[in-house]
Amino acid sequence: MALVPCQVLRAAILLSYCSILCNYKAIDMPAHQTYGGSWKFLTFIDLVIQAVFFGICVLTDLSSLLTKGNDSQEQERQLKKLISLRDWVMAVLAFPVGVFVVTMFWSIYIYDRELVYPKLLDNFIPAWLNHGMHTTVLPFVLIEMRTTHHQYPSRSCGLAAVCTFAVGYILWVCWIHHVTGVWVYPLLEHLSPGVKIIFFAAVTVIINIFYLVGEVLNNYIWDTQKCIEEGKEKPKLD
Repeated sequence: MALVPCQVLRAAILLSYCSILCNYKAIDMPAHQTYGGSWKFLTFIDLVIQAVFFGICVLTDLSSLLTKGNDSQEQERQLKKLISLRDWVMAVLAFPVGVFVVTMFWSIYIYDRELVYPKLLDNFIPAWLNHGMHTTVLPFVLIEMRTTHHQYPSRSCGLAAVCTFAVGYILWVCWIHHVTGVWVYPLLEHLSPGVKIIFFAAVTVIINIFYLVGEVLNNYIWDTQKCIEEGKEKPKLD
């Protein structure tokens, strides 16, 4: 028996994301006043994705609770749609984008923080908020994957959706540079045009790999769980 019901965990995670977003938006940073505002940063977009995803999870839990013991086919149909939406957002956005943000941020940060998170930002963003944006995303999404089985879409549809998101964000970053003359991330200032193309292509490949990792991990966790449960149900032979 779980120490904390997964429904309570999801509600707590949702509240934590709401707190992080509110605290982040309350910060008076020059970057927030420029073209694109907070929406030019993948970290902020990811926080919104995670908050929306866990909001859908909580809504699904509440709907499931309300429809329990109810024979209404319409309510059952609406619940199934909500579950399908939850699973799609998890597979295509919450897991791959969340893991990408955490791994890419800390990899570049360890190499040279000035390329992704200049020391100047320490004057605006406290350490706990930085970890809320760039660290806790990973354990939160892994907890969700471990506590709830998610039905992944077909691989071709899933990868197509992930590619659409990745290319869309890359085009958004390029558009911001076209309008303002400044790259969203200092790292891009140091890359030649040819290297930028390779970098953007590599980023797209990496986020697709994370989608595949999520699919494999989800199947492994729940196939293993199914085997354990089936093993418990088998009668012992004398």
